Amino acid sequence: MGKNEKKEVQPPPKDVFEPLLIEIQSVETVVLMLSSSEEKILAQACGALYKFASKGDENKVRLFGLGAVERLYKLISHGDPIVRRNAIMVLGIMSSNHDVKKLLKEPDVTDSLISKLAPEEDVVIHEFATLCLAHMAVEYTAKNQILKQGGLEPLIRLLDSPDPDVQKNSVECIYLLVQDFEIHAAVCALNVIPPLLQLLESEYPTLQLLALKTLEVISKDTESRTTLRENEGLDCLLKILANNVNDLHVEALAVLGNCLEDVHALQMIQQIGGLKTLLSFVGASTVPDIQKNAAKAIAKAAYDSESRKILHEEEAEECLIKALETGNDGVKVAASQAISAMSVNPASKRTFGLQGIPQLVQLVSTDNEEVKEAAVTALANLTTASPSNACAVAEAEGIRPLVNALNAERDGAVANAATVLTNLATQDSLRVSIQGQAIMGALTEPLRSTSSQVQSKAALAVAAFACDADARAELRTVGGLQPLVELLHSKSEEVRRNACWAVMVCANDEPTAVELCRLGALDVLEEINLSRGRKSNFSKAALEKLLDNNLSQKYSRMGCLSSSDVIADGFYDCGKTMPGVKFLSLEELSMQELSDRRATIFINAKAQDEHLLFNVINAHYTANDCSGSNHNSLKRQNIFFRQTQILGSICHRRGEKEEEKPNEVIQITPKVQEETDPETSSWLPPPDFILLDYIKDASKTILPLRTTREQVVALAQLVADKMGGPIERDRLDDFSWEIHISEAEFELKRNVVPIGRVRKGTFCHRALLFKVIADRIGIGCTLVRGEYNRAWNEVKLIEDSPQGAPRLLLPPREYIVDLMFEPGSLMKQGSAEADLYKYI
Repeated sequence: MGKNEKKEVQPPPKDVFEPLLIEIQSVETVVLMLSSSEEKILAQACGALYKFASKGDENKVRLFGLGAVERLYKLISHGDPIVRRNAIMVLGIMSSNHDVKKLLKEPDVTDSLISKLAPEEDVVIHEFATLCLAHMAVEYTAKNQILKQGGLEPLIRLLDSPDPDVQKNSVECIYLLVQDFEIHAAVCALNVIPPLLQLLESEYPTLQLLALKTLEVISKDTESRTTLRENEGLDCLLKILANNVNDLHVEALAVLGNCLEDVHALQMIQQIGGLKTLLSFVGASTVPDIQKNAAKAIAKAAYDSESRKILHEEEAEECLIKALETGNDGVKVAASQAISAMSVNPASKRTFGLQGIPQLVQLVSTDNEEVKEAAVTALANLTTASPSNACAVAEAEGIRPLVNALNAERDGAVANAATVLTNLATQDSLRVSIQGQAIMGALTEPLRSTSSQVQSKAALAVAAFACDADARAELRTVGGLQPLVELLHSKSEEVRRNACWAVMVCANDEPTAVELCRLGALDVLEEINLSRGRKSNFSKAALEKLLDNNLSQKYSRMGCLSSSDVIADGFYDCGKTMPGVKFLSLEELSMQELSDRRATIFINAKAQDEHLLFNVINAHYTANDCSGSNHNSLKRQNIFFRQTQILGSICHRRGEKEEEKPNEVIQITPKVQEETDPETSSWLPPPDFILLDYIKDASKTILPLRTTREQVVALAQLVADKMGGPIERDRLDDFSWEIHISEAEFELKRNVVPIGRVRKGTFCHRALLFKVIADRIGIGCTLVRGEYNRAWNEVKLIEDSPQGAPRLLLPPREYIVDLMFEPGSLMKQGSAEADLYKYI
């Protein structure tokens, strides 16, 4: 072919489309291009969508609505590396969107993302795959999905990536994952600590910060702390703390605080001088968060006894006291918590008692509830088993703030305030001072709390203060007994135990014991003592004490009074109380109309207050003569004395009129009571002057006898003589005592009868009278209820040595006293004649 010949141009194949350059301005069109089969178009479309999604969250939402995520997910596994890279970049930037994360949590999608963490993948793919996983790891379900799909190991491996963005996303994802306890254990097992410590040497503060945060979570585990020490992690932390311009002190102190839970770590830090640095942060730092975390580190270390000794040697107390005076509430809380932990050490407790208590007392009055709770908790630990610290609290004028703290919002503050007050109450002078602050009224609301901790400590405080009669009276007045009884129903063993203890202390006087019984305490305690799981020595003691100071109910329920149960005025026998039947007071019984129910026999050998009688006479005389002169006053006094003499003469009359006059006397007192103000005087049973006469006779004739045996025999004969005399055994049915009692009830118009009115008494009446008089003249005896109106008394007598034998101190023997058939006869307990007397 010659030079001038033109080359022939070949036309393109007919089946090939020539490249077309077009400008696309619609995102919808670009999303549709993701379905293209051409790799170049896919790569360019993904690149365009990456730029669009990077501009803001609204664009991400728009792409999600156009279905871009589903198409992108398929492309991250494309055969072309550029398409694969660009697609995962778009997914990574979109994964911060909540709806996108939902789709990424699908098992096949998560598995595909984790597969992109393989070493052979491009570093950009690593970056955005880890970014997707980091955004997913915020949610609990996604965490478990990543764990199940085996994502932990490749994430830990990528901590050594040369790319800082891959490292950042990987450590952030691990930090979020280890918040879950199960993943926490799995991560630790994969030896994650060495690469995390390596990140602390990074030049990027963000990587250091994330590594410290992750180490803080991981180091809560004992084995992880050991691994951290073995890999010289403490040196790394102290190196960070030694840098004065470092912004990582707060996080480094948080990790160090966890490490110090092990005494070996504290010893290592002390040896290299790091402990002094730590303490300087507590007292001297001007950054509140640094002070707070340093104090928290001290608190965690102080939970070990050996660590407390080391801290005391380094004078940690001084730094903590100084921290209490800062202006930051978080620092005050952390310092108070550290003081609480260190106060277990006796030496530290003494040190804080000399210097720190006034500052803590001042914090109790703060408006910040968290600070108040921490300060009160510290005081609770400092005053436990420390009388000197308790006095220091009082000297710092802490009683009033502590009583006020019983109304705090946080349960911990209320519970610990009650504890401090309980600790102070061990000293009589402080207890009196606290009672002057209306402590029982302040404890009433905590008793009603729904927190078992508050309930328990409040009940314990009630037990501490209820040892004084005035405090028990206050508790009754403010309505504190009702919530205390309710606590006996608690499912918490500690609450029930302390409530039983409080009930036992409160039941030390009859008015409180009676009120507790009225509120149902006796029924609840009986139910508890029938339960194998709930009964305790405390519930048994509470029931016993409650009955000991409410003998009427004790005899009604238990059917027995011991020789130490001394029957006093106001006692009454209404018979055996059946389960589930309310036990009525003597006042309630006296107000009932006459019926055919069993008579209630009451004891009252004490006349009404003579001043009450004088006031009635005085009021009556004044109404007729208002001159008010001294002469008239003397006349009123003379009238009073004459009335008293008349009453005394009635009591001592004998003969036939002795049966009639007491009726008049018994009717006097109710009339006097009607003329008194019912709001200022409590109900009292009418006096039984006949019983008073019996007691006087016994004192004159029986007390002078030489031996207890002679006194018992004489008293038995006196009782039998006053109640119808001896009865022949075979004529017992003819002894019409029921008719006699009914006549007395009819005359009194009530079912309540004073024992002095019983002139024909059977076993139960005679045994009761014997016990009443015996208690008054000092003869020890029991009162036991049997069946069918039977009752008897048991006495203990010392046997005399045989005549001519050396005098021996023999143990006493129990006898049953015959009051019916051969009054004064003594039957040995367990003998056939004793059983015959009791049961036949």
